[in-house]
Amino acid sequence: MSDKEQQDKGIPTGNEQENDGQGEVRGQEEGAPVENPVTGQAQPSADQAEEIQADERDLAEEAELADEEERTAAAVRPEADKPKSGKGWMYVAIGLAVVLIVVLAIPKFGGGSGETMATVNGTKISKDQLYDAMLEQGGESTLNNLISDELLNQEAEKAGVTVTDADVEKEIANIKKNFPSEEEFNAALAQNGMTLESFKEQVPPQVKLRKILEPKSGVTDEQVKQYYEDNKASYDTQEQVQASHILVATKQEAEAILKQLNEGADFATLAKEKSTDTTSAVNGGDLGFFQKGMMVAAFEQAAFALKNPGDLSPIVETEHGFHIIKLTEHKAAKQSTFEENQTAIKDQLVNQKVSEIASTWIEEIRAKATITNKLEDEKKAEEEAATEGDAAKPAEGAGNAATKTE
Repeated sequence: MSDKEQQDKGIPTGNEQENDGQGEVRGQEEGAPVENPVTGQAQPSADQAEEIQADERDLAEEAELADEEERTAAAVRPEADKPKSGKGWMYVAIGLAVVLIVVLAIPKFGGGSGETMATVNGTKISKDQLYDAMLEQGGESTLNNLISDELLNQEAEKAGVTVTDADVEKEIANIKKNFPSEEEFNAALAQNGMTLESFKEQVPPQVKLRKILEPKSGVTDEQVKQYYEDNKASYDTQEQVQASHILVATKQEAEAILKQLNEGADFATLAKEKSTDTTSAVNGGDLGFFQKGMMVAAFEQAAFALKNPGDLSPIVETEHGFHIIKLTEHKAAKQSTFEENQTAIKDQLVNQKVSEIASTWIEEIRAKATITNKLEDEKKAEEEAATEGDAAKPAEGAGNAATKTE
């Protein structure tokens, strides 16, 4: 099975996973930006479905360009020290879901109807015309997707595999972990023209495939333990703080804001009104948790010097302007244990193995199945007719030449 077919079934196609140092296994995306992973990602139209399936990387590249714009205001992190992000699977998942919504819409229209779907200066465009156009643009791949869906469903029934609402919720929760906040996850969906409910409809095939192939993955407890031992340091949690900030251009502005805060003004409200860091301002200045090495030096020193939740820093000057920092929470460094990470590591190794064996498995069950495909048959007949027509042309030419000679 090709990468595109793997995507059609919700199979990760190369997004290796790693741990983020907080006991969570996440998808690895080297060098990916930290802030808002999806802003600017264009919603695909129907005629782009094939291109999206063939090259999911375009989605990530567009997101990176949008992130670059946002960082002009929010660049408190040093350029060389941006932490890795775990959004790779979400790009695949959301991109895939959009494609499936487009292609699965085709059979729902059906054929044989003259119902008017649109008019242009009084000229009608019928449901038949719309169906024929969609069939021509994506009909072959859509039918193959539906065949794969049916094969997967039949194999799941044989194996006694079902997908519950709890399974779907767990999968969604794991995907959400790759985003800094619930708001950014929802923004990813919205920018692809989706709701959480429509996205949930695309999750069961991924879960179903994993349940079928997990017993075939061969992942052992010894392998899980060895992986942890080999990567133990990456599972330890470094000292972290969660903080908010207000960023302004001049010291005078910062002094005026600090005076308001000391007199009892609400930090989040002022951040939304005054901060030039538009990325964090919408969240009341909240930057989330960060560890040492993730922020510019002066900012980091001031943030980690705060002792109690609610404490305010003095005015901090960096190359980005003047900051006022408020401490939300402090987390001490913590050494991880195998027991804390065992389940997440096993899930990671199983997912990787499923990704490796899924292609061969799908090919095997397709080879054993009795499948009829009218679109492929018609295409093959057209190609054969064209080949026969091309072969006949030289013979006709030779006959004409012979006539002229006589």
